[in-house]
Amino acid sequence: MNARHCDDPLDALTGMEIAIVGMAGRFPGADDIDAFWRNIRDGVEAVTPLDDDALRRNGVPDDVLADPAYVKAGILFDGMDRFDAGFFGYTPRDAELLDPQQRVFLETAWQAMEHAGYGDTAHAGIVSVYAGSGANLYLSRQLMPALALNGKQDIAAFLGALNGNDKDSLATRVAYKLDLRGPAISVQTACSTSLVAVHLACRGLLNHEADVALAGGVWLNLHQGEGYRYQQGAILSPDGHCRAFDAQAAGTAIGSGAGVVVLKRLADAMADGDTIHAVIKGSALNNDGADKVGYTAPSVNGQAEVILAAQSIAEVPADSIGYVEAHGTGTALGDPIEIAALSQAFRHTTPRQGYCAIGSVKTNIGHLDAAAGVAGLIKTTLALAQHTLPPSLNFERANPNIDFAASPFYVNTDARPWPVGAAPRRAGLSSFGMGGTNVHVVLEEAPAQAPTPAPERPQLLLLTARSETARDAAAARLADALARQPDLALADVAHTLRVGRRRFTQRMAVLADDRTGAIDALRQRSAGECHIGQALSAQPGLALLFPGQGAQHAGMGQALYRDEAVFRDTVDACCERLQPLLGLDLRTLFHPEPGAEADAAAQLGRTALTQPALFVQQYALAQQWLSWGAQPDALLGHSIGEYVAACLAGVFALDDALALVAARGRLLQATQPGAMLAVGVTEHDLLAALPAGCDLAAVNAPDLCVLAGPVAAIDAAERDFAARGTASRRLRVSHAFHSALVEPMLAEFGTLLAGITLQAPRIPFVSNVTGRWITPEQACDPDYWLRHLRGTVRFADGLTTLLERPDRVLLEVGPGETLTGLARRHPALGGRPAIASQCHPDRAAQNTRQPLRALAQLWVAGLELPALARHASGNRRVPLPTYPFERAAYWVTSNAVTAAAPAAASGPAGWLYTALWRRAAPRPQAAIAGEGAILLLADAAGVAERLATRWCVEGQRVVLALPGSAYERTDADRHVVRVAERDDFARLLGEIGPLSRIVHLWNLDGAQARVPAETLERGFYSLLALTQALDANGHAERGLALTVLADGVEDVDGTERLCAEKATLLGACKVIAQEYPRLACRLLDVAPPGDPDANGWLASVADELLADDTASPLALRGRHRWIKDYEGVRAPAQAAARLRQGGTYLITGGLGGVGLALA
Repeated sequence: MNARHCDDPLDALTGMEIAIVGMAGRFPGADDIDAFWRNIRDGVEAVTPLDDDALRRNGVPDDVLADPAYVKAGILFDGMDRFDAGFFGYTPRDAELLDPQQRVFLETAWQAMEHAGYGDTAHAGIVSVYAGSGANLYLSRQLMPALALNGKQDIAAFLGALNGNDKDSLATRVAYKLDLRGPAISVQTACSTSLVAVHLACRGLLNHEADVALAGGVWLNLHQGEGYRYQQGAILSPDGHCRAFDAQAAGTAIGSGAGVVVLKRLADAMADGDTIHAVIKGSALNNDGADKVGYTAPSVNGQAEVILAAQSIAEVPADSIGYVEAHGTGTALGDPIEIAALSQAFRHTTPRQGYCAIGSVKTNIGHLDAAAGVAGLIKTTLALAQHTLPPSLNFERANPNIDFAASPFYVNTDARPWPVGAAPRRAGLSSFGMGGTNVHVVLEEAPAQAPTPAPERPQLLLLTARSETARDAAAARLADALARQPDLALADVAHTLRVGRRRFTQRMAVLADDRTGAIDALRQRSAGECHIGQALSAQPGLALLFPGQGAQHAGMGQALYRDEAVFRDTVDACCERLQPLLGLDLRTLFHPEPGAEADAAAQLGRTALTQPALFVQQYALAQQWLSWGAQPDALLGHSIGEYVAACLAGVFALDDALALVAARGRLLQATQPGAMLAVGVTEHDLLAALPAGCDLAAVNAPDLCVLAGPVAAIDAAERDFAARGTASRRLRVSHAFHSALVEPMLAEFGTLLAGITLQAPRIPFVSNVTGRWITPEQACDPDYWLRHLRGTVRFADGLTTLLERPDRVLLEVGPGETLTGLARRHPALGGRPAIASQCHPDRAAQNTRQPLRALAQLWVAGLELPALARHASGNRRVPLPTYPFERAAYWVTSNAVTAAAPAAASGPAGWLYTALWRRAAPRPQAAIAGEGAILLLADAAGVAERLATRWCVEGQRVVLALPGSAYERTDADRHVVRVAERDDFARLLGEIGPLSRIVHLWNLDGAQARVPAETLERGFYSLLALTQALDANGHAERGLALTVLADGVEDVDGTERLCAEKATLLGACKVIAQEYPRLACRLLDVAPPGDPDANGWLASVADELLADDTASPLALRGRHRWIKDYEGVRAPAQAAARLRQGGTYLITGGLGGVGLALA
């Protein structure tokens, strides 16, 4: 295909265009692409002089330093040893064994997907990855010497190390860790690797093998701080500087870095609202073959052909290209050949001279080997986006073998505006690999994209992270980005955060009307606008709570009625059906005319109207929540609220429910007036001295009950409680509900119930009568609803039932916060949220935003409702700060590896060892060291309590955790946790804060008999859950002492009683210490005396627990310390064969591997 003539339309689409929708990179002196562009624009060179002391520290000998040809400079890449292992599911040990190139590339790939707005790959479709890495110096420099020191030089050890260090696994590892289902192809073409990866990714997209493609490369120079010896004619320069196209050019410099771009078909990117940074109009790939002087030499014809092919595929003439990012290594041979090839290609369509700028990123950051091409691509893309021609450094006078004056090119040495012409701004980009694989790409600036209109609703900004530290860092980064980029549309930001980020447990939701409000909320964490917490689970449960009489008020639901069609239509339908039954339209009370508010409130205070009014409001609000995507797994109403729950569950048809509540209110109104009194005492204490004439109407909380009865009886009870100093409060009601005074209405109400068809509930709900889940028989029994009317409302028990599911969230669906307040008093709620759909009447002005606050709180707890999209109303994915990785150093060094063990006897004779115990020197008295609390998983024998007392006297903060059936914080530093629940431990660690050490005492149980399953749960499984929680919140990487204090694990003198299930602690402690080197996990086996304080036993244990160099396992017997060791034993003499020829033998388990082999 010939390039289009310049008279043709230059901006027509060919259908071959690929959009660059995301980018990420880490380069010398630049941790992200924004810093990278600033360095490019400002002409920053990353070369660092290295002094002799620094070189000596890096192992360079003095005789080498004295060599005048030794170049004492390097291009330094910060943090190549650092990695967020936990984020990608690697243990510290596995992270140390993984090629740092793959670690850096993993993080960069994640950042690129987030930059594109596809951090949650579920929204991306099929995603492919094409990538390559440079030579793996880590394997040869670090791992293989370490394996040799450990005596592991066989093929098995090598293959094990290769698992995380093979170039072939780069792309597939990214696909695995990011869950990408398209082609995953590792590319290796030497210096052109990453741009070849881009070309292949484009072809895969055009072939519709994927919807989105990741492409890039990585290379880390582990010799970066060591300098090098200059060799004339070789690729490295004599002074550490790259002088592309300059007369003094004599070689390049070696840098390190990683770059990844995210690609989509242009038409898809435009349709999907992606931010387009630049467009790849065309690309081409070839090889020099033998048309050159040597294997490592470049070829003019090979390069010219690939450039011309790319322009032809792009259908653009050369004179529309304003910039070329050259391969530009700064070598005496390579630079003239490259300019000759470019000129030869450009001359096919243009005779113009000196119009096209040229440059090389290698003058800034050196040669990045497999990452060189993508570094140039990111640089050129940013130049197009910024409309800036970037400078090429270290150019003073042209190489005498380059005739720039006769070529289309000039070396651009200063950043300057890129003028707009008749055609869109375009650029070419070359990358040539040693061995002759050449690739050229033609880029064009992004098409204009329409701005996003201002949002009509407040926006929700959703942030998630794996830890609180990362979450807070993400919030700070987002606030800075919003402050720095005033053109960012808040709706697009909200949309990108909602659809473009993967969900983690630590969460923050920010409500904002505009950019300034968002910045303030992110930085100041303003109450009501910023909600912070932790997702309870991957799929939490949701219980809707429906309040009873007393929650009503004039004007309730006004904002919802005005703003929400579902609520409004439901209220209208219910009020129209109720009007003949009530004799008025309830809407006149819900929305009274100005000046009529007091009369409306008085009307709503009449029970005959209160109960149907509450039903309508709650039922309509429940329908609104269902329309927003709420899927409750449980319901609980309080008194009249249970009728709403039953109607939603399908027990009552809506018309029947409306008729029932209207009749219920009317009949209650007709009963004798009475009163109700809330009393701050427990049910037990109240029933022990129940005031005369009063009934127990409700148990609303463990320490809050309600009395009902005649006015005189309640007056007397109120005076009596006041005299005793017991808190009490009269309720705003006209009748004594759930008392003997309602009995006259039961017969008539029962007749009404008998005429209604009742169905089994489709949604589980909790009974007020029993405080447990209602059964189908109860729900369908008219007598149940009579007992419900007369009996005690067991609301506190109902909450207990709901909260038995540890990840269930409570949402009050009614005109206020009555039940939310009761739920927050319930001890089983713990740190879970109890959320109100509407504000207290005193804060009714805030009701416009309250549903949005509730949506935000539900999301923070882990419930993602579709209605969130209404408050993330943008339609474009925009670049935002990416995940703030919490990196730690993971680096194997040969001098840090244990020396190889002495050679044992060869063959089976050297296989046998026996355990023995050696008495160790007494432990000197230890002092408390380190910052942070000490966590004790407390035993029942009181050892933990004594240790806590001992250390608290010394000023140490000590937190105790006891085993129980549900998580509970019983005091500031006292908790109850389920022994094998990772989520409970995670919550516990989050509430404690910084820790210095943990002591696990749940296996210190003496002669107490336990079933094996319980022992395993309190031992091995609890330790496993604890370690997983430590890993999840970063404690395992920050360093911590974890000591398991147990009995019955070791037999030191040969007469001790052992517990077989506790032997699993030995394996757990050993493996935890191996997998998490910074987690000092050890086992201390003890034989506690009857009195732990006797003979200094507790002091010895305390000293051992505070020591940092304790062997594991270690046994304490009395005040003596015993360390376990092993010694070889000689194999017994060969016994006579016990199997006879022709014998018959039964092999149990004979279908297993060993059984089959023996058979």
